Amino acid sequence: MFEMFQPQPGSETEKLFHRRKFLEFLSASPVVAPSMVTALAGLSALGTDAAMAQSYDVLRQSPGNVGEIIDSPSQALNVFDFEPAAKKALPPAHYGYLASGVDGDETLKANREGFEKIRIRARRLIDVRKIDTTVKIFGETWASPIVLAPVSSQAAFHPEAESAVARGAKVKGHQMILSTVGSTAIEDVIKERGAPVWYMLYPTDDWAVTEALVKRAEKAGAPAIVLTVDRQGGRNTETLFRERRLDTRTCSDCHTPGFKNEVSRKPMFDDIDVSKVTNLYGTGMTWDYVKRLRGIVKGKLVLKGIVTHEDAKKALDYGVDALIVSNHGGRAEESLEATIDALPEVVQAVNGKVPVLIDGGFRRGTDVIKALALGANAVCIGRPYVWGLAAFGEPGVTAVLAIMQREFETIMRQVGATKLSEITAASVSRA
Repeated sequence: MFEMFQPQPGSETEKLFHRRKFLEFLSASPVVAPSMVTALAGLSALGTDAAMAQSYDVLRQSPGNVGEIIDSPSQALNVFDFEPAAKKALPPAHYGYLASGVDGDETLKANREGFEKIRIRARRLIDVRKIDTTVKIFGETWASPIVLAPVSSQAAFHPEAESAVARGAKVKGHQMILSTVGSTAIEDVIKERGAPVWYMLYPTDDWAVTEALVKRAEKAGAPAIVLTVDRQGGRNTETLFRERRLDTRTCSDCHTPGFKNEVSRKPMFDDIDVSKVTNLYGTGMTWDYVKRLRGIVKGKLVLKGIVTHEDAKKALDYGVDALIVSNHGGRAEESLEATIDALPEVVQAVNGKVPVLIDGGFRRGTDVIKALALGANAVCIGRPYVWGLAAFGEPGVTAVLAIMQREFETIMRQVGATKLSEITAASVSRA
C-alpha cells in the first residue's frame, strides 16, 4: 500500500516518504536493534500521512531509547530527550503553553527546518586541543555564546522556577534573560545566578508601569533592558487550546480570572499600580515609543523581535544598543520565516555597529555554530532548558546546557576554530 502513495516532489511529505523507505531498508539489516524493527513493523500497516509523521517521530527519538522516556538527566543523549520527559511531568495545559506555536505551528517548524539549508565546512590538520568559547558583549565576558532566553511563568513548569534556572546558568557562566511575567523577582534571580541578568520588558500600555519596571530592573543591577516588539499583532495558539481540552484540573485554583488579577500575581508588579493596564504588550507602540524608552533606560537598550533589514537600520537610528533576531520561538506570527534565514540581512544592516543575538529553534551545537558563522554574536535557547526544568529541576537545566555546550565545542573543533572569532562565513555553505 505504501508504494502506491506518490508524494509531491519537494514536499515535507516526500521527505518523510524517503525516510520511511530508508527505515525499511534498515529493518532488513542484522545490526539494527530489535526495538527499531518492532517499531518499523508497527508502521508497515500504515500508508497515510499520519503514518509517515509517526515514522518521523521515531527518527527524532534518541538512539537506543525509542519508545522510552528518560528518568534522569544523565540518560539524555541530546536535548530532544528532555521533551517527552517534560510532557510526562506537566499538566496538559502547561505543556501545551510551552509547546504551542501559532496557527498550524508552521513557523515553529520553519525555525528548525531553516538549519537544514546550511552546511558546515569541516577543516583538517588544525590543532584544536584547546578552544575558547568566551564572548564579550557590553563589556561583560560570558563563558559561552549560549544564552537562556526569557520564558514566562516558569513556576508552571517547576516549583523553583527561574531560581533553579539561574543556578543552572551559574554552573558554567551562561547569561540569562528574565521575563517581565516570570515567576521570580529579578533580585532573587540575580542572587541565585551570582551575577546580573538582562531584563526582558513587556511594557504594558501604561507608561507609569513601564517606568516602574525599568527602574526596578536597573536598580537590581540589570545591565540591559530588552524590549519585546513582536507581540503586538495577537496570536492564535491552537496547540495550547487543544491541550487545554485534555486538562481535567480546575484551573481557577491557580489562575484568578481577569487580566489585572493575573498580572498582579507576577512578582515584578509588586507595589506597582496596574489598575490602568489593559495589555502587556504595549499595543500601539511605534518608533516614538522606542525613542521615549531610550530616554529613561540608563543602561543598554535591546530590541527583541527584529527580523528585517529595514527595522534593523531604524533601530540604529533610535539609539538601540543590540538586537535579538526573534519570532518568539515561532509564537509571534505565522510568517514561515525562520530566524536563521532572517539573520543575514539583519547582520548586514547593522554592519557590526551593535551586537546581534538570535533565538528560534536552537537545539544543537551545530545550530549555534551556523548562527555565529552567519554573523550572530550569541544565540538564545528557550524550550530546551525549560524541558530540562520541567522534567528534573535545576539538574535538568544544567544537563541541557552541558549537552549543547559539549556539542558546540565538538563542532568548533571540527571546523578548525579555536575561538569564536575564527567562526566565519567560510565555516558554512548553503545547501
